[in-house]
Parts: sequence; C-alpha cells; structure tokens
Amino acid sequence: MDIKADIKVDIKAEPKAAETKKAAGWEWKAPASMVLVQLFITGMILLSKVSIGGGMFIFALLAYRSLLGAAFILPLALIFEKGKWREMGWHAAGWIFLNAFIGYAVPMSLYYYGLRDTTPAYAVIFLNIIPLVTFILSLVFRMETLQIWSIAGSLKVVGVVLSVGGTMLISLYKGKTLHLWKPVLHHMGQNTTEVAGNHLRGTIFLVGSSITLACWYLIQSKVMKVYPYKYWSSMVTCLVGGFQTALVGIILSRDKSAWKLGWDLNLLTIFYSGALATAGKYSLNSWVVAKRGPAYPPMFSPLSVVFTVLLDSIFIGDEITTGSLFGTTVVIAGLYIFLSAKSKEVRDK
Repeated sequence: MDIKADIKVDIKAEPKAAETKKAAGWEWKAPASMVLVQLFITGMILLSKVSIGGGMFIFALLAYRSLLGAAFILPLALIFEKGKWREMGWHAAGWIFLNAFIGYAVPMSLYYYGLRDTTPAYAVIFLNIIPLVTFILSLVFRMETLQIWSIAGSLKVVGVVLSVGGTMLISLYKGKTLHLWKPVLHHMGQNTTEVAGNHLRGTIFLVGSSITLACWYLIQSKVMKVYPYKYWSSMVTCLVGGFQTALVGIILSRDKSAWKLGWDLNLLTIFYSGALATAGKYSLNSWVVAKRGPAYPPMFSPLSVVFTVLLDSIFIGDEITTGSLFGTTVVIAGLYIFLSAKSKEVRDK
C-alpha cells in the first residue's frame, strides 16, 4: 500500500514539476520582450527624426506607416479572432473611427511635428508621461478620485511633480555639455538637418500630442465595451488612421513627389514603424499583459528614454548635457514612483 501511495504521489507531482519548470523557462521572456518593445520605440523615433529632417512629408509617413501596420496586424486578427469582424456594426465602426482620430491621426501628427522641431531624446519623454497626463485629466473630469492621505495617492502626486519638474528642467536648464563621442552620421559624412529647430513650438506640439493621447486612453474602456476584439479593433483603427492622415496629407500637399517612395531610409522608416513599432510592439505587449497583467509593460517604458538619449547622441549628435541627464533621471524616477503607486492601488482593489 505504501508503494502504491508513493507511485500516486509521484504521478501527481510530475505534472506540477513540469509546469513549474515550464514557467521558470518563460521567466526571462517577459522582461526580454518588454526591453525589445522599448528598443522598437527608440528605433522608430530615431529613424523618424532622420527621415523627417531629410525632408520626408510627415503625413505620407503617417499614412504609409499606419496602413502597413494594419497589414501586419491582419493575420493576427484572422488567426486569433476568426470571424469576429462580422460583429462590427455601425455603432462600433463609429467608435473605432473616433478611436483612430484621437488615438492616431491627431496625436501622432502633433508628435511628429514636435519631433521635427526638437530632439528624439526630448520628444520621447512626452510619450512616457502620458500615464501621468491621463491621471491628471481623469481628476479634472472627475473620472477618478485622489486619496491624497493614502500611500498610493501621495506617491502618485510625488511622481507627477517629479516628472513635470524634470521635463521643465530639461527645457530650461542645459548645464555643461559632455563631449563623449563624435556622432556616427556626421562621421559618415551624412548631411542631416539641425537637431532642434524651434524648441518652444516643438514643445507645444508635443504637449498637445500627450494630452490628445491621454484623452484617447480615457475612452478605451468604452471602445472595448462596444467592440471587445482587440486585434480586429487595432487593425481597423490602423486602417482608418491611415486613410485619415492620407486625406489630410492630400489636402495639405498635392505634390506627387511627396508621396513617392524609393529604396532609401524613408522606406526603411515606414517598414520599421509598421512592422516592429506597430504590429511587433502590439503583439508583444498583448502577450506580456496576458502573462503578467496590465501593470507590467508600463514599468519598462522609462528604458526607452535611456536608450533614446544614448543612441540619439551616438547616431544623430544631440548633445548630452548635465541638465538633460539630471532632468531625465528625475523624470524616470517620477515615472517609476507613479507607476509603482498605480500598481499598488490596482493590487489593493
């Protein structure tokens, strides 16, 4: 009897041990995926800066990027949400149209114009502070209450103050310039436009982009209630966003040469932005959220600031100053404090 009991215990223990071993094998893949996502974002910003600085029409970049992103997400929708496109009625289509307008056409147009007038290292900060802007807007519209005397509430306020203060510090204080290396593109003799053209105008564009994206985050719950199929929703959003930006681009510029593509950096930027920074990023984020929860991916977003600051200086030639380093560190610290407080609040609920 004892031998049979031992055999039964062993049989039951084997599947559990296999599951534990499998889970341990996947441990490193979630953080590695999130680091890869931040590299995708960094690459998109740097390539876009060089292409736009080289004269590429911004709305052509937006339209081609979005349409290509839709083409890459379509297979995922067909595989994981087969036949669900039939459930998209006019009501859902209207919300997705608004979703594309507020979540892509307007904010990304503003962002690219802001990127044109500033630097990648500065522009990437405004992508990272969107959760903070969303939090502020949710307080303004009374969609969320701030429990200031709770630990989570106090930390969120500290995080917002540090991030906003760090961004202002980068804008207003330069400090000593650190001449660490010669930019790669300059070393290769490539002629790029000035790194920062009009910092004030660019900042206004970037702030507008962050506010619009924050508004988009606030309506996401409504969109998901109306049409809960994320792959089809994202694919159609990319498709509609591509047509919206193409229409605006045609109105602004009738020059056919602005829409022509060749085998050059502009084509690489479009392919990279559509394949990796749109479809690849979305797929990896969705997989990690399923494995670790929605609070996990945002914790890695400050890495894109670090990657962009370094690679921007190495490749494009944006000067690293003591002011920008200190300000960036303050922004990252504030963002981590805010996200940690938000994560704690979610766990407590």
